[in-house]
Amino acid sequence: MLGHVRRHMNKGETKSRYIAASAAKPPKEIFKEADTDVQVCPNYSVPQKTDTYFNPKMKLNRQLIFCTLAALAEERKPLECLDAFGATGIMGLQWAKHLGNAVKVTINDLNENSVTLIQENCHLNKLKVVVDSKEKEESDEILEGEENLGNITVTKMDANVLMHLRSFDFIHLDPFGTSVNYLDSAFRNIRNLGIVSVTSTDISSLYAKAQHVARRHYGCNIVRTEYYKELAARIVVAAVARAAARCNKGIEVLFAVALEHFVLVVVRVLRGPTSADETAKKIQYLIHCQWCEERIFQKDGNMVEENPYRQLPCNCHGSMPGKTAIELGPLWSSSLFNTGFLKRMLFESLHHGLDDIQTLIKTLIFESECTPQSHFSVQAPSNLNKQEECGVFIKTTDDTTTDNYTAQGKRKGNETITNLAKKQKTDVSTEHPPFYYNIHRHSIKGMNMPKLKKFLCYLSQAGFRVSRTHFDPMGVRTDAPLMQFKSILLKYSTPTYTGGQSEGHVQAASEDTVTDRVEMSVNDKAEASGCRRW
Repeated sequence: MLGHVRRHMNKGETKSRYIAASAAKPPKEIFKEADTDVQVCPNYSVPQKTDTYFNPKMKLNRQLIFCTLAALAEERKPLECLDAFGATGIMGLQWAKHLGNAVKVTINDLNENSVTLIQENCHLNKLKVVVDSKEKEESDEILEGEENLGNITVTKMDANVLMHLRSFDFIHLDPFGTSVNYLDSAFRNIRNLGIVSVTSTDISSLYAKAQHVARRHYGCNIVRTEYYKELAARIVVAAVARAAARCNKGIEVLFAVALEHFVLVVVRVLRGPTSADETAKKIQYLIHCQWCEERIFQKDGNMVEENPYRQLPCNCHGSMPGKTAIELGPLWSSSLFNTGFLKRMLFESLHHGLDDIQTLIKTLIFESECTPQSHFSVQAPSNLNKQEECGVFIKTTDDTTTDNYTAQGKRKGNETITNLAKKQKTDVSTEHPPFYYNIHRHSIKGMNMPKLKKFLCYLSQAGFRVSRTHFDPMGVRTDAPLMQFKSILLKYSTPTYTGGQSEGHVQAASEDTVTDRVEMSVNDKAEASGCRRW
């Protein structure tokens, strides 16, 4: 140790020199995204090493939220929007820069360095900054068109405190990790028909890699399944629904996206105990077979059932020894998409030139309708008409008169809420089927399965609803039971020894033989797995 100190003293590395070197601030980088410039500090992509975290891979997430806000801005103006965890402030800057006076943006962060950086980024994009109700301007850098870009309010306080003090029309939560600690505050003062978007990045717990963490944060029992991404989305929606119900509010899920780095859930808020009760009824447990991965939501009712295995369409419990199924949840059991709102988002993405998310939104639209992909055109909504969503007629005019302010912060009448409940009951049959099957997971050993597009056509010809899903590139969302799914898959598969991926069903196999081979495939996989269970 003494030798090490002497060597550094001989080189002139004294304490004063070390302090001077550490005091020098490293240069900041400037990124440009969607015509918005943002400064970032060194190590911006490592949360443990910087106060102002910026992830370029979350660009898709930011564009989805922007289209959501743009679609909401067509209903009423101006909107009071909150980015509760600003970091660099890029999300709020994009809202203010592209939507202008239609939004009143508030960017919040508890870290002082982040607040300073947000203010610098506002000036970098020629936006006025309001801090503690005092307007800050740099008179030397003000341009003629700066006032048209709108003002941004920058606050430095805890997100829970801010959401308790002020009311908003749009709230976005994107903390580092889980967001369950902020859901109660978000629904406390959110206005009626407002929107709450939640981005969860605790992927290890939601994707069943850390099951004990999921049980601690979400109070949910999960295992790793083939549909684990949709399972994660339904876990987050269930947590959001419980938080809304505690505040006597209900929710309507507009869309839920689960990708590699995040889970994004966007819901519309419906005030009133009736909506809260209807929302709470949609939180149920799921019965999952660990052998064939068949699944079904438990039936409604409080009575204890003698044999819960009878609810599953499969017969694994009768043919396998021991317990074959597990109870997962609580989960959101209703729809995850709103087709009307997604179509409006697609129009906004075309209007603002956001090409990166148009393919994803189209996939979400087909998934919400559970129909195969086909060509369709997106037209601008008429300014003289009203669109119906969630059982409520929503005005989409550009008029900013008092009509738009009647929906802002006002409690809807009992008649509207009653119509909403009736609308939700009548639309149950049109909802997309829950979960999906992976075509590779259920392929038959020794058989070449058909192409995915042709297999979707085969399922549709058999009378089932079918579509692709964004959760899994090889996933198939359908209302067909797993046994029927495997039967059709085997029917149109070809033996491996014939070579190639030639399409067409096997003529020599009868329907009874197909069913027998499917059951044999399930038994073979069960025996091969041995004692391995999720």
